[in-house]
Amino acid sequence: MTTAMEGIFAHIEQMRRETSRDMAAEHKAELGQFFTPAPIAQAMAAMLECREPVVSLLDAGAGAGALFAAAVTALCRRPESPRAIHVTAYEVDPGLMDCLFQTAALCRAECERAGVTFTAEISCADFLESAASLLGGSLFGPPASRLYHCAILNPPYRKIHTASRHRKWLRRIGVETSNLYTGFLAAAMRLLAPGGEMVAITPRSFCNGPYFKTFRQELLQTMTLRRLHVYDSRQEAFSKDDVLQENIIFRAVKGVQDAGNVVLSRSDGPRAPQVSVREAPYAQVVRPGDPEAFIHIAPEEQDRETARRIMRLPCALSDLGLEVSTGRVVDFRAREWLRPQPELGAAPLLYPTHLRDGGIRWPKANFKKPNALMVSEATQALLVPNENYVLVKRFSSKEQARRVSATVYEAGAAPGPAVGFENHLNYFHAHGCGLDLPLARGLAAFLNSTRVDAYFRQFSGHTQVNATDLRSLKYPTARQLRVLGQQAPRPLPQEELDVLIEVELRDTEVPVAEAPSHLIHFNGDQFLSPHQTKSHT
Repeated sequence: MTTAMEGIFAHIEQMRRETSRDMAAEHKAELGQFFTPAPIAQAMAAMLECREPVVSLLDAGAGAGALFAAAVTALCRRPESPRAIHVTAYEVDPGLMDCLFQTAALCRAECERAGVTFTAEISCADFLESAASLLGGSLFGPPASRLYHCAILNPPYRKIHTASRHRKWLRRIGVETSNLYTGFLAAAMRLLAPGGEMVAITPRSFCNGPYFKTFRQELLQTMTLRRLHVYDSRQEAFSKDDVLQENIIFRAVKGVQDAGNVVLSRSDGPRAPQVSVREAPYAQVVRPGDPEAFIHIAPEEQDRETARRIMRLPCALSDLGLEVSTGRVVDFRAREWLRPQPELGAAPLLYPTHLRDGGIRWPKANFKKPNALMVSEATQALLVPNENYVLVKRFSSKEQARRVSATVYEAGAAPGPAVGFENHLNYFHAHGCGLDLPLARGLAAFLNSTRVDAYFRQFSGHTQVNATDLRSLKYPTARQLRVLGQQAPRPLPQEELDVLIEVELRDTEVPVAEAPSHLIHFNGDQFLSPHQTKSHT
């Protein structure tokens, strides 16, 4: 059986590589295609727990068929395999049909060896169009015969425009989202039978931020999360593709059930020799009452301790009388008022590049972007008083040591009564006005701490830092922040800053009751199903 299985995946992996190599980059980008490597496909298939005697399996966006082949093989290897497996696979690219038919033939041979009946329906069609037809044509949804016990997905990743056909299809089934991958997940959820399960590999971006809030809410209202695995490296999972986000694999079961524990795990990539796994109470992953419905992934014990210590801080941002907003100046909308260099009648305009070495470097010579914004009735609302603020870059490069990078803008760092912050900056303010300087310095020190950065990474796996994310944090008291600001009037080396933060905040955390978690560390087969995983405890 093992030799036959290895032969299937060797054949599929060869087809995947040849197809990916021969496919033009523009074509892949247009379709949002990132083919699933065999190790990832096998890892995902190992998470399936379906025990139906006749299994109906959906692969939406099948590519070369690696995912459904892995699922079929895993089902056939069980001591009690199903009597029959029916695969429905969608692939929009006609150039992949030969690959899919070959993969289906290999699956049929594997099933015959295991005494399992195999059937397949392979459609050269857009899954979203088909789902809209199935789900939108009846008040009662699709018949039970068109629902699936399992869905295994590597959905395409591409933004979708408001007027696109994909948006129209999704709106027919009541889905509003800005990316194909969450559209595929939402449609697949609707096509699952009650108790059906989904295993998917996606970017981690849906776990936080405002763009995917509606999707997160639907996911958590429709499904119960059971497993979350994060690949820390942005390069390992899809090493031949330009993937700039961390990837996660998640397993969820349809229906709001007794939440219990969620299995959380982490590795650098699918071939990483070691992985950390722990079981965490559901409330640690999805915080009860969180209006943003963030999904927190803390696979290691130190992650849990980091989260615990952040959540025990006493203040929400509103308790401090502070707010955080995105910079008001969207340069292409204010083009006629922009100036390359300072001039009479213009206010300073700051971009992320003006933040350097913990301070402000303005103006910037030989800068492709403008340094100033003309003051007029049209631009008055885009400016803020030239006072003290804390600025946080909205986008960090993947090479940066910290996701959250805060800088104090001190009053007068640039001349004039007002200043503009470009849209790629977040700024902390007191209801539109500046902060007192010790408070601003202390807030920046806190945000630049390793503690905050480590916590932020538990719910954000991409390079964007949204104002919503910063609002979700808990903060020290204003007094503590001012003390920090007085002790760190200028940026400190990271180690020195972290020691200062720990000493100042050590005795003032508010106790929070928590359910215990169960920690597992092991090498080797990290993607065993939960009932197998427990044998490693």
